[in-house]
Amino acid sequence: MTDWTTTGAELATAVGTLVLGAATFASVRSANRTARTAERSLLEGLRPLLVTSRLQDSPEKVGFADQHWVRVDGGHGTVEVTDEVIYLTMALRNIGRGMAVLHGWHADRGATSSERPDHANVDGFRRLTRDLYIPPGDLGFWQGALRDRTEPTFAQVRTMAEADEILSLELLYGDLAGGQRAITRFALLPHDVEGQRVWLASVSRHWHLDRRAPR
Repeated sequence: MTDWTTTGAELATAVGTLVLGAATFASVRSANRTARTAERSLLEGLRPLLVTSRLQDSPEKVGFADQHWVRVDGGHGTVEVTDEVIYLTMALRNIGRGMAVLHGWHADRGATSSERPDHANVDGFRRLTRDLYIPPGDLGFWQGALRDRTEPTFAQVRTMAEADEILSLELLYGDLAGGQRAITRFALLPHDVEGQRVWLASVSRHWHLDRRAPR
């Protein structure tokens, strides 16, 4: 004969185990979700985001290794071509919450986002020879120099500058811990002010390299 007392006890134990398992699963899933949210919040607090500075921002004084000095006004860049060196600068602002550490750069002929929707290959970026930091919510600058007259980029940038063509600059940077790498595409647009050529800076697109893009 069936021992209904034993069967009932076993059934109650099984139901209790099932309920406990479901509760444990829900608790673990909730904890994982909370951990992911906390991680995203932490990373967001470290994420830098570079744009051009404003026209009314203070100018930046930029020095190069060969003691060449450049003044770059807010919202502008500079392109100086000599027989031996091409000096490039741009005034920047970090609108992100984390310290921006600049890693490298890539120069090319100006193009719209539809003409060139993707950024340049990261392996082709030029590494900066000095560390450049831009604090969150603060101003800073980028600088680069072309010193090898035999390389194609030197001739290309010189020709573009002399022809008053738009120069596209992509900057590679990340946070203070070396993560959250991003690429931002800027453009330097030649403009005449009282007979003097100046280069207005603009920003067009951002890419995240260590996580999914925002679009």
